[in-house]
Amino acid sequence: MKYFMAGLIMLASVQAVADLTPEQYPSCDLQAQRNAKGETGGNIVDAREAHISVRVNILQADISTARKARRLTQEQADRLWQQAGQVRSDASHFVKLQGFLSAAERASYDRELDELAGQLCHRVQ
Repeated sequence: MKYFMAGLIMLASVQAVADLTPEQYPSCDLQAQRNAKGETGGNIVDAREAHISVRVNILQADISTARKARRLTQEQADRLWQQAGQVRSDASHFVKLQGFLSAAERASYDRELDELAGQLCHRVQ
């Protein structure tokens, strides 16, 4: 009986995820994403780097959600996930080299993340 109930709960949760619309993926709201604020601390010492990190976290969470909802293939999800992670890695690298992330670099990374979010949002429609 326990297994049956657990199975029903899992089935219901998968169905709830599958019914998500693009508006329910935070990455699809580009204006809100561009205005996202990240917190410095730990390995993140620059506010612009924190912003990029928050955007990547949200995008990767949405990629996982879309994959669970079977809106993305595993290959598509892996590619988007890795590209988003590369943006975070590149931003971190610049901060280590320069001590900060310039406004122009942040804008460039925001455009890259906008492109990735566009790919995701197009597929979940």
